[in-house]
Amino acid sequence: MSGELRGRTAIITGAAGGIGAVSARLFAEAGANVVCADLSLEGAQAVAAGLPSALAVRVDVADSASVAAMVAAAVERFGRLDCAFNNAGIEVEARPTHEADEDVFDRTIAVNLRGVFLCLKHEIAAMLKTGGGSIVNTASIAGVGGAPNMPAYAASKHGVIGLTRTAALEYARLGIRVNAVCPGVVRTAMMKAAIAAAPARADRVAGMHPMNRVAEPEEVARAALWLCSDAASFITGDALRVDGGVGAR
Repeated sequence: MSGELRGRTAIITGAAGGIGAVSARLFAEAGANVVCADLSLEGAQAVAAGLPSALAVRVDVADSASVAAMVAAAVERFGRLDCAFNNAGIEVEARPTHEADEDVFDRTIAVNLRGVFLCLKHEIAAMLKTGGGSIVNTASIAGVGGAPNMPAYAASKHGVIGLTRTAALEYARLGIRVNAVCPGVVRTAMMKAAIAAAPARADRVAGMHPMNRVAEPEEVARAALWLCSDAASFITGDALRVDGGVGAR
């Protein structure tokens, strides 16, 4: 893996924790200059401080000016943008559709879907100036099938896959590849807290996956790194499942 992205610059959103923080480390190990972007500047700075060539920026992915400033900061610091892992997103409390809160729905779409759109918009504009690049968006298994009691989350992640495939077709001849990763349940801090609150959930959540366990953040991060690398040079418009076999059912 060492050297796969040497000399390239990568933006990772949601970099303060979970999949994003692990991704920042792996991209750095692969030789990339890493822009750690997160709503929590303090969290992004803590991650960036442990990397050899990194910049921490605060970003609200639902705000166009904030996303534009993130991309501009990356280009100003490192001269170009080659890769992006648009990973920032939010999860919401499970409720059936008829009980779903409209404000929560709107906020979920704003962050998870509008946020990916805005990142694509500004990242692609920067990449077109330097001859291309590779972008990976975080979708979900909830983006390729129904997700009972998660209407906003499922809608947002279906939308992410639609955006991914549309952008992939638009820029395939211009040197920009756009793909998505679709994780199953991942062992993040939020997931650990939910299990701690109700330990019986652990077996149930693991059992959702044919491999009978949840994903580690590094497993999703490695998939994103691979899609950004030249090893995936003929892959664009794909929604890669990292789901322990859920999609095989």
